[in-house]
This record gives sequence, structure tokens and C-alpha cells, in this order.
Amino acid sequence: MRRTRILVAAFSLAAGLLAGTPPALATATSAPPLAADTYTWKNARIDGGGFVPGIVFNRTEKNLAYARTDIGGAYRWQQSTKTWTPLLDSVGWNEWGHTGVVSLASDPVQPDKVYAAVGTYTNSWDPTGGAVLRSADRGASWQKTDLPFKLGGNMPGRGMGERLAVDPNRNSVLYLGAPSGKGLWRSTDSGVTWSQVTSFPNPGNYRQDPSDTSGYASDNQGIVWVTFDESTGTSGNATKTLYVGVADKDNAVYRSTDAGATWTRLAGQPTGYLAHKGVLDAVNGYLYLAYSDTGGPYDGGKGRLLRYATATGTWTDISPVAEADTYYGFSGLSVDRQHPSTLMATAYSSWWPDTQLFRSTDSGATWTKAWDYTSYPNRANRYTMDVSSSPWLTFGANPSPPEQTPKLGWMTEALEIDPFDSARMMFGTGATVYGTEDLTKWDSGGQFGLKPMVRGLEETAVNDLAAPPSGGARLFSALGDIGGFRHTDLTSVPSMMYTSPAFTSTTSLDFAESNPDTVVRVGDLDSGPHIAFSTDNGANWFAGQDPSGVSGGGTVAAAADGSRFVWSPAGTGVRHTTGFGTSWAQSAGIPAGAIVESDRVDAKTFYGFKSGKFYVSTDGGATFTASSATGLPSGDSVRFKALPGAKGDVWLAGGAADGAYGLWHSTDGGASFTRLANVEQADTVGFGKAAPGASYQTLYTSAKIGGVRGIFRSTDKGASWTRINDDAHQWGWTGAAITGDPRVYGRVYVSTNGRGVVYGDVGDTGGGEGGGTDPAPGPTGACTVSYKITNQWADGFQADVTLANTGSSAWNGWSLAWSFADGQKVTQMWNAGYTQSGATVTVRNAGWNGTVAAGSSVAFGLTGSRSGTANTTPASFKLGDRTCTVA
Repeated sequence: MRRTRILVAAFSLAAGLLAGTPPALATATSAPPLAADTYTWKNARIDGGGFVPGIVFNRTEKNLAYARTDIGGAYRWQQSTKTWTPLLDSVGWNEWGHTGVVSLASDPVQPDKVYAAVGTYTNSWDPTGGAVLRSADRGASWQKTDLPFKLGGNMPGRGMGERLAVDPNRNSVLYLGAPSGKGLWRSTDSGVTWSQVTSFPNPGNYRQDPSDTSGYASDNQGIVWVTFDESTGTSGNATKTLYVGVADKDNAVYRSTDAGATWTRLAGQPTGYLAHKGVLDAVNGYLYLAYSDTGGPYDGGKGRLLRYATATGTWTDISPVAEADTYYGFSGLSVDRQHPSTLMATAYSSWWPDTQLFRSTDSGATWTKAWDYTSYPNRANRYTMDVSSSPWLTFGANPSPPEQTPKLGWMTEALEIDPFDSARMMFGTGATVYGTEDLTKWDSGGQFGLKPMVRGLEETAVNDLAAPPSGGARLFSALGDIGGFRHTDLTSVPSMMYTSPAFTSTTSLDFAESNPDTVVRVGDLDSGPHIAFSTDNGANWFAGQDPSGVSGGGTVAAAADGSRFVWSPAGTGVRHTTGFGTSWAQSAGIPAGAIVESDRVDAKTFYGFKSGKFYVSTDGGATFTASSATGLPSGDSVRFKALPGAKGDVWLAGGAADGAYGLWHSTDGGASFTRLANVEQADTVGFGKAAPGASYQTLYTSAKIGGVRGIFRSTDKGASWTRINDDAHQWGWTGAAITGDPRVYGRVYVSTNGRGVVYGDVGDTGGGEGGGTDPAPGPTGACTVSYKITNQWADGFQADVTLANTGSSAWNGWSLAWSFADGQKVTQMWNAGYTQSGATVTVRNAGWNGTVAAGSSVAFGLTGSRSGTANTTPASFKLGDRTCTVA
């Protein structure tokens, strides 16, 4: 899986310092009042799906850990539920690049503090500069300092690190390694201001591909990690010795022994390699270094592991295999802080037959592997793997030895042993986070158990969405890198992505409106067909036949009755077929690369759009005629759809800030369009079940209305709009696709570029089929509640709540209620859904934590706002009709 995901869009972005208003990053601008509705937002569960290049454990507080993703934000580990909580959903449309996280740092002195260095691309693809986000409440809210350069969370070299580091002795001091030749930067006021360390001698020079004219592979990867030797400082005083890794194959590691005033290249270091990681064991006085001949994350060819004795300057090659036998680089690297002579490393770029994990218990003198050959091609594994919680991780493969399924992974640049628990280890791959809680069995000759530790971390880029009106499927998704899924239950991980064929990325999909068992999808594949069909509502698929010249998926449309299809693939012109794509004929009158859609009533009517022109076919896609409609967007950043149940009713969204940009409506099959005056900008449009009493279906759009960017709903054909997301739920860029649910009023599915498929329901945990779980009238038996305020600030707070079943029988669904005494308002909640009416808050279980066994407990967290100084803890809690004991 190649993880080079690129947004192609034009935005007008604003810079400047933002103040942290929990739980969102919010600008201090005023806007006209907008109607708003309270929605509960969740992910359609996939669990993972993207590259996790960094995992960071706090060194002084147990169970405090973070993960960073290349385009999908940052996450905090929730030990009570063993799930991840997203931390950057508040990043808005204009700063979508700040969902790319190039580095994370958790403060070892004040564990409530966490920092994130954000920015997705250093070239022109991301028009926003880089920034350092800082939080004093573990990522519940953030403040931001803009930087005078860009950062590259999704650039080559993103698995190296960490580039951001907090001084463990004087935690007001931070260092940040910059790309693009911008050097080393330092903050002395806890990340509020930054200045370049002008004494640092080398900004790096390594470029993956200097000839790349896009600036992506040709960017200087710069300063790639900073490591402190905590033994050379005392509390409150800056650490004297620190090491810095540089993307320079001849000069990869530098050291300062005077708290960053002066720097020298480490003498005797190897050349011809980049140091991906530098991990220090202060107990034994060793700096361990993982080297690769490239910057990664998927292109290493050779590698070495070295140990540097900090007291003597002695270098020792501790590579677990001979350099000549490596076909990968080393990157993931961790020391067991409970037993510092124990360390682990990864062969990060080995795809075939699998990645490799290495472990040493004698400071690298000897090593064992996670798997070995017995007699080739047979393998013996030191681990077992259980992917039942994410069964698609087998990728539907049936490989021959020495390959196995599921694999340990690929792009394994993040590996961390829990500093408080030698038995727990996590490592990131290009698709998930794997972990174990019995790692030490490795050393006793047993098998340690690996499983996905990724629940709550959703990291897919969404290209298209479709919600059929009937059938077992609730939602079809078209995803980058892992193809997409058929969800029959939004709260459960599907068993497999689309297969037969399995596209690397699905670019477009559609179903027949009056025959939803007929589904079509198109996508990208290095070799093989680019189109597939299903006749059983997406449960099973078969490949169609490509016409000549196809190089990519493009867009596809199914006739209303499923009798024919129109396809606009990359690499060739628009084609049409009857049946299931055994032969294709050229469509006349429409340019190559046009976006195509179908009328949802008339099986012979199809529509197209290209470069400001709308096209209509009434003969099944054989010929198209350009509409005389004018005033439409001149570019191709457009999404349009025809309304189910009404022939010729078409809505079109899109445009650009330097031209026509908005939402248009046609009731005559595209012959003419009327622009909605109350919509300033719009990028997607979709339809869902009509509101009670309404005759027209509900409209949804990702748009700018009333001066505010957001997700909007209209129940009156666009005459008025209600914003249904809030500043805490923005998810960066949401311009690829949106659709309502034709079976559940108010439910909407939103595409993101890295946070998966998000869906919202009106003010409840699910409301309707396939959503959250509505509990029974009330579980019986005793209950105990612990409500703990974990942090508070001038106008807000964060709290953790634990609900324990102290009775004798299990609960199958629960509902907990309390009242606030001081006007507090819940603004965000995780691991549960909620409603609030006045002072009364009612919390309901999520779809996956409704069952609570006797003697067990369930935990959830929240952030809230408050207007005064008082923040009284609720005095009473009721589980259904039963009053709980307050712990």
C-alpha cells in the first residue's frame, strides 16, 4: 500500500495565532447567527486503514500514550476501554493540512501537556504553513503557534523521528527538527514562541528524488529526530547533552554537551546511511541508532543497527543480520525502560515475505527474530496473531509460503515497548497498530500474542459514499489505499474490503436506484481490471472488462434500473455498456475525463460535467449533448447528483474561490440551473430521508453558509440551512462526498481525508437501524459512579466518568443521567452518546459497550463549558430509574 495521498484542491487559507477554546481550535471571528442542531458523531467502524508512523509513551505516567498519523490527526490511548480517542477533529476546512502530524511529544514533567507538530505537505499541495500545537489537557483543547515554514506529515521520511522533543529536566524547553533546509528550532517558553538554533551546523541535504519537479520527493528531509540524555541534567535545569539526527548520509548525527549552544558531528559514525531513530539508554550509557539507506517509509534497501557508548565514543555494529543480507532499512527502535539491556527493532520496508521484528536482551550483542525459516519456505513464528477484531487485515489473501496471512505488516517505522510494562508493546504499520500484552514470552521460548490495538483510530481517505434505500448494505464506501467496504452495521468492522477484484483505491461507486442489488465500482490497480459489479447488494463481486487505454478508475454511473452503465475512466474517453461491461462503446458528444452520474428515475438518462459544461444523454449514454446552462463553475472541482424519485432533478456543488463557487439546482434535467443565493460555497451535495411532514428529501452539503464553514442540512429544498456539525467536529477537508441515509431521517455520512467515514445522528447515539444501541428501559441491580474532573480552565473542563455494575446480573444497554448545578454544558463526549436538556444530561452506551457484566465497569469521558467559576460535581446519578452510589 502506497501511502502518498494527495488533496487536489484550491483553498484560500488564513494564517495567524489561534487561541485554544476547548475543545476546538477556533478563530476569534464573529459570524451571522446560523440555525444549529445538536448531532452525535461517530465513525462507521473500519478500525485503522492507514499508516501510523509514530507511537509515543509518556515516560513518567503509566498508560499515557499517543499515536500520530500521516494525514488523519493524532490520538490518545484510553486504557480503560483500550481504545484511541481522536484529538484533532477540531481542525477546520481552511487549515486541513494540520491533520498531518509529523511529530508528537508528551511532557515527562507535566504529563497533562502534549505537543504536536502539524502540516501535511512542504510543497505547493498544502498552502498552509506548519504549526506547533500545544495542549495542557492531553489534547482535549489546543493552542497554536504558526511556524515560518511548512511541515510534512505525509512527506517522504515521515516515519523518522521524533522531530519534536521536550527537555526532560527543564520542560519549558523544546526542540523541533525542520525539513526543507530550515534547520533546528527551539522554544524556551513551552512551545509558545520558536527561534532557529543558528549554531546548528547542518540543515540536511537528503532528497528522495532530486529530479521530482512537484517538490514532493525532491524536498530536503532536514532534521529528523532529537534525543536528550536525561542523565546530564537536573530538575529545573536544561539538559546538557542532546543528540540530533540529520538527513545527511555523511553526517547523520550531531551532539551538544552545553545545552544546545554548540554542536559537533559524532566522530567515527558510519556513512552512506540515514539514522531513522536515535534512542538513548541513559542507564547503560548507550545511544542506539537504526539506519537505512533511504528516508522511507517504503523504500529502504539496506540497513544497519549501531550502538554508541556515550562515555567513551566507541561505536559497535550490533546489526542482527549482515548488511549484505538486508534488503530493507531499520527504523522502529525501542528500549525496555524496565530492563534497559533489552531492545527491539524493525525491518520497516520488508514487504515480502513479511516485515521482521528483532529483539535483544543483551544490549544488541545477540538477537532473535519474530520469525525464522525452518526449511525454506516454511516458517516458525515466535508469535500468534488474532485479527478477529479487524478481519479485513488478511486482505482476503491466500498466499504461498513463506508469505502468511495476516502479515506482521509493512512500513513498520513505529515500535514502542511500554516504559512501565515490559510485556506490552505496540507497533504501527501501513494499515493498523498491532500490540501485545505478553511480549516477555518471547524470551522464555513461548509465543506472544499479537492483535490489533487500533479501535477508535480511523485513518482512511474517502473518495465516494453511497447509501442504498434497501438491502442488507447500509453504506458503501470508496476508499484510498484499501479499496472500500460494505457496511451492514455501522458499529461493526466489516469482515473484508471489496475483493474480486481488490482495487488499491476505489475512486467511484454507484447502485441502481430502483434495483439496489446492482452495484458498480471503479478504481485503481497496478495490473488488472478497473471495474467490478455486484448483483447481490455488494456482498460478492465480479470483474468487468476494461476498454482499451484505461489507466485509472475515474467515475461511474449505474442506470436507475441497473440495465446499463456509463463509465468515465482515466486514460481514455467516456464509455457506455448494456449488461455488465463485457464490451464498451465510445460515448459521443462528451469530453474525456468528464464526471458522470445517472438520473435516478429514467434508466436511459445520464449526466456529465466537464470544465464548466453540463452534458445530458437520453439514450443510455450513447450520445451526450451539451446543455445551454451557463454560470456553472469553470473548473472540475465539482460534485453533482440527481435526486431519487424525481426525474431531471439535479443538484450541483463546487467551484473555486476565484470564480463561480456554490450550489446550483436544476428541475429540467440540466437544461438550466439556478444558483442558491444563500450558499456562498459548496463542495458536496447529498440526499437523505425527508423530515417528518416534509415532501422533499433532506439535503446535505459541506459548504460555507452565513460566513461559516461546516456540514449543513436543509429540509425545505435549500430555502434555509441548519449547521449540524460544530467547531469540535470539523475533520479538516470534507469535500469528496456526502450522503444522507434514505432510511433514517437526519443521518448523514461525511467523507474525510484521513479520519475515515464519519456519520452523524440527530442528538442521540444512533436513532434507527444500524446505529448506536438504544438501551432497555433500565438495567437492574446496583451501580456505582465515579465522576472525576481531570482538568479545568477559565471557561471549560474535562471529566472522566466510570459506571460500575455492582449488581449480580449483566446489563444489556444502559442509560445514565445526572444534572449540573452550575450551568455546565457538555461539548464533546467519547465512548458514549449524550443528550442535554437544560441542566440534565443523559448518557447512553455506544454500540459496542452496552453489555456490562456483573462486577465490571464502563468508562467514558467528556469536555464541557462553564460560564462561572463554580464547577460542582454532580451530586446524584440515575441508571434508568435506579439511583447509583457515588464513589
